[in-house]
Amino acid sequence: MGSFIRGDFDATQWEKIEPYTMDLLNRELTCSGCLEGLIADASELAEHVSEAGALLYISMTCDTESEDKRGLFLDFASSVRPKLSEFSDALNRRIVEHSAVDDLSERYNLMLRGMRTDIEIFRKENIPLGVRQTELVTEAQGITGGMTVEFDGEERTFPQMSSYLESNNRSKRQAAWSAMSERRMQDHERMSEIFDELVTLRHQIALNAGFDSYTHYMFKAMHRFDYSIDDCLEFHNSVESVCMPILKEINKERGETLGLGDLSPWDVNEKTGAGPDIHGREPLKPFETVEEMVEKLSEMFHEISDDLGGKFDKLVEMDTLDLDTRKGKAPGGYQYYLEKSRVPFIFMNAAGLQGDLETMIHEAGHAFHSLYCGHLDLIDERDYPIEFAEVASMSMELLTQPWWNKFYDKEEADRARRTHLEGVVFLLPWIATIDSFQHWIYDNPDHTREERAEVWLSIRDRFGSEMDWTGHMDFKEVSWQQQGHLYGVPFYYIEYGIAQLGSLQLWKTQTSDPQKALDDYANAMKLGNTRTLPELFSAADLKLGFDEGHFLSLMGSVEATLAELPS
Repeated sequence: MGSFIRGDFDATQWEKIEPYTMDLLNRELTCSGCLEGLIADASELAEHVSEAGALLYISMTCDTESEDKRGLFLDFASSVRPKLSEFSDALNRRIVEHSAVDDLSERYNLMLRGMRTDIEIFRKENIPLGVRQTELVTEAQGITGGMTVEFDGEERTFPQMSSYLESNNRSKRQAAWSAMSERRMQDHERMSEIFDELVTLRHQIALNAGFDSYTHYMFKAMHRFDYSIDDCLEFHNSVESVCMPILKEINKERGETLGLGDLSPWDVNEKTGAGPDIHGREPLKPFETVEEMVEKLSEMFHEISDDLGGKFDKLVEMDTLDLDTRKGKAPGGYQYYLEKSRVPFIFMNAAGLQGDLETMIHEAGHAFHSLYCGHLDLIDERDYPIEFAEVASMSMELLTQPWWNKFYDKEEADRARRTHLEGVVFLLPWIATIDSFQHWIYDNPDHTREERAEVWLSIRDRFGSEMDWTGHMDFKEVSWQQQGHLYGVPFYYIEYGIAQLGSLQLWKTQTSDPQKALDDYANAMKLGNTRTLPELFSAADLKLGFDEGHFLSLMGSVEATLAELPS
């Protein structure tokens, strides 16, 4: 069968897209076979449009200071996506309401479940609110992407400043941390204004769709069919009872070994556990240049398996990596799959630190996932659940640990493994912090900034490190602004916690049967979005759970391994 899309197609322009949408909405359908053809053609159109949007987003985040690139992305968001939303709703209704829909094979069951949910929550009046939301998020990204500080005689990006936070010189750490927090405080008022408007917009979107809160709306919108709000609250409780005692013990040892009475924010990163080496050794430096990192990662993945080595080399050959940090580049890292080309793009800000190595391995895991399920025909079949996408990436961090000697000698490799496992201990409480905060925010959309600060501080008391914030309480009250997910992808954060529990199980499998761990990983990733979330976990021989007993089993293994590794 020939391609539905003809010739040189510019999917950034609605006038080019519209004729295809009219074909799909008006085509005569007489049987389930016709319906399958319609779904296949709609998938092909979606691939083109998705890739066009992806390339505009990538271009903007690689250069947030370019007005032209921001303008092109926002134009797409305001002129194409709203019309696509209406078209998608009309197409979904056409498919699920067709008389032949019950004759479709089981292959389409998950897709139809998602379509019915999307129909349920779609409201035309929410389209302009979504456009405004994108404009605000883009502005916030531009503000954070443009943040630099003058330090050590040079203008430096925040990723470049990270290395100073691991310095053994406490005065230098404090100066670096203070410079960064003071720079954030310069824009905190506008960042709060943006967030205030986002909360109001999102609550209205929920009300328009018939929900009493944005929380309930988003659980539907994100297709969270397999776990509930109560499961997330159980996750928070399990983190508090199981992870917090381990975190406090790590911090106690850190404070005592460093000879400090109380830790300060520049002594340990609350999210990652990173900080100066407690024995005064120089910060871990796995690579000097991005080229060196890529070369050693290729060697590492080839040693793990020919399959992963080949997939990593494919990423390099396709030249879809933007890994260096520079002024004007958006913060963070991501993998974006170009659906039509079937090519993963990786974005990150490497400054030569252990955290950068972990980020690159994490994003490579996402890319491997995309490549594993790239054989699936329909875009919906490749659109795997976020919770399992993060299993792909977080598992890769843990599964590669035995090969980190590519970047270090034995002592340094052990330090890196210890740092990473301690990072797991710190990350789970931070996930609970952000998720708990979001639940409160959207359950109380009319809150004041003072109430927001008060609740944020109380959540930090529950899940955060005990620290001396003297002189910096104003920053602590708005330190949630550092977490970009709160702006750009609301409610996307608990997924990291669910996935971390899955990845720890794969890591445990690896300790007894390394080949089984790799096979389980590959078998599950190849399924894409063709199984439910619990079925995907089962395909990798993993349990999907939130209870305290599940946490105790996994974190017990982390504690045992930490006890074996030299400090």
